[in-house]
Amino acid sequence: MSDSTTTFQALVLNQRDGRTVAEMQTLTEADLPAGEVLVAVEYSSLNYKDGLAVTGKGKIVRQFPMVPGIDLAGTVLESAAPAYRPGDRVVLTGWGVGERYWGGYTQRARVKAGWLTPLPDTLDSRRAMAIGTAGFTAMLCVLALEQAAVTPNADKPVLVTGASGGVGSVAVALLAHLGYQVTAVTGRPENEAYLRELGATAFIAREVMNQPCRPLETQLWSGVVDTVGGRVLARALAETDYSGAVAACGLAGGVDLPTTVMPFILRGVKLLGVDSVACPLEQRRIAWSRLAQDLPAAQLERMTQVVPLAETPRLAEAILAGQVRGRVVIDPNAGHAGH
Repeated sequence: MSDSTTTFQALVLNQRDGRTVAEMQTLTEADLPAGEVLVAVEYSSLNYKDGLAVTGKGKIVRQFPMVPGIDLAGTVLESAAPAYRPGDRVVLTGWGVGERYWGGYTQRARVKAGWLTPLPDTLDSRRAMAIGTAGFTAMLCVLALEQAAVTPNADKPVLVTGASGGVGSVAVALLAHLGYQVTAVTGRPENEAYLRELGATAFIAREVMNQPCRPLETQLWSGVVDTVGGRVLARALAETDYSGAVAACGLAGGVDLPTTVMPFILRGVKLLGVDSVACPLEQRRIAWSRLAQDLPAAQLERMTQVVPLAETPRLAEAILAGQVRGRVVIDPNAGHAGH
């Protein structure tokens, strides 16, 4: 049993004068919310939703104080649930953690057992958080395309929008490793060399994909992973090949979808919604197993930077400004251990 007087560091959000303020604080285990499992958090990660939460620029957090961080990976310290025992290695993404429930930007987290997934033996916690919600979502998109019978096609590549971001970067690496030709959409031409290293073979400027389109355009893509939404998703649908599929998982470009039914009823295009938050446990196990198997470690390392927890507020601003490439792993133990 751990000592409830043990202190540890966490990033805590509070509201002051209507503004969200993020501060490093020293907490004890008595401060933690209820839950069956106490986890020593080894790493978390920075996702777009975390950027919205930490800066207060999105209506992500409504109750304060809040420990943000929608991901965490670490080792079980205590468990009142039969599914887990001390020493088990676990990963947590989604379920409203870091939004409605205290999340991963801390050295200790107490959570519900049903939110946890056992970490595959071939993944350590750092690599799991290099994957994080973004990579987990990318894998769910790839699984959705596979289930829709989108196979590697010599004539028609797969399109990945928002390719420089966390979801997009992992999707490019996964698809390329699985034998798909990948065309990447990015708003930053300076990232083309990076995306080529991950496996992309062709590029389209975001401005091109953001142009208004006709109900049906030339059939270019066997499948699409879309992280953007809005006009970009509308054009992707209009350009998808007969019987192709689009896996949609993001809204960085807006929630509106200015399209028609034409791609669906004249070309049999499938629009596949992908949700990572409430994804069932069995699907989570499959996705994490496939990530351990199909995401090349060297590619993941190439897209990952590791930063101390105290750097999170600065990087939260940067990710919203589109200035973060790939994946950011948050190390809550860098520079200070619990005592």
